[in-house]
Amino acid sequence: MSETGGGSAQTSPFVELDRADWAELAANAHLPLQETEIVQMRGLGDPLDMREVAEVYLPLSRLLSLYAAGTKQLHRVTSDFLGERAARTPFVIGVAGSVAVGKSTIARLLRELLGRWEDTPHVELVTTDGFLLPNAELEKRGLMERKGFPESYDRRALLRFVTEIKSGASEVRAPFYSHLSYDIVPDAEIVVRRPDVLIVEGLNVLQPAIGGQNRLAVSDLFDFSLYVDARTGDIARWYEERFLKLQRGAFANPRSYFHRFASLTEDEARSRASQIWRSINEPNLLENIRPTRSRAKLVLRKGSDHTVSSVLLRKL
Repeated sequence: MSETGGGSAQTSPFVELDRADWAELAANAHLPLQETEIVQMRGLGDPLDMREVAEVYLPLSRLLSLYAAGTKQLHRVTSDFLGERAARTPFVIGVAGSVAVGKSTIARLLRELLGRWEDTPHVELVTTDGFLLPNAELEKRGLMERKGFPESYDRRALLRFVTEIKSGASEVRAPFYSHLSYDIVPDAEIVVRRPDVLIVEGLNVLQPAIGGQNRLAVSDLFDFSLYVDARTGDIARWYEERFLKLQRGAFANPRSYFHRFASLTEDEARSRASQIWRSINEPNLLENIRPTRSRAKLVLRKGSDHTVSSVLLRKL
């Protein structure tokens, strides 16, 4: 175990645990998932297995359940102090990281694991894809080649959604995004009904407020946040591998927005994936996503084989 982060070890706000030390934190905990369930949650190119879940994500889910329970207790004593009986609001977790780093798989996995702990039986997951501006609006603004950059989202709608969640609203609705059509689906919604935990997953969920010191950022409303980290070269390779698998699979569907890529040769597909990575995803990672890493309360560092090698946890 060591201390790390910006500056010297003595001044770091994080404590770093290697994989073995982290796994020991839940060595005696029962893994509540079956291998078939884990296989169903894998993303393309993400070699998630029982060992990875038991050694990395089971301890993480336990830590998050403890934070949620602690927040519930804090709410109780604060309400007593104020002489109020305000209803407890959902514990909100933000999950950030690059395209192809595996954050969607992690968010799905945490939803399942957290739902098995006694303090957090009702867990919902919302991705920020639903808050992307519709393609027609992106075209109008000349932003289709910057889809996924902060300016391509309806940030006010996302902030309003999380604000309503944290205000204790009984029902909050979010737009629905289709990865098949690569667009917002009109008149389709995701309904969130006061869960114990809400996970908000997306590229830019840890972005600071834009437009002045008095502005509120979505991340200001999170009770806990985590960032999935890896070397840029590894993520680029994972992105290319995922693109090739999609090209041989989902892109073959005539209704897919990316159907035009289905007939590419492997060399052409690799070249196209590399071009998309260099022109869109890598600049977004370096300019917007990775700079938010230090804002997270926990960082999962992945090695070149896609498995987590160490965990950085912000000190209380």
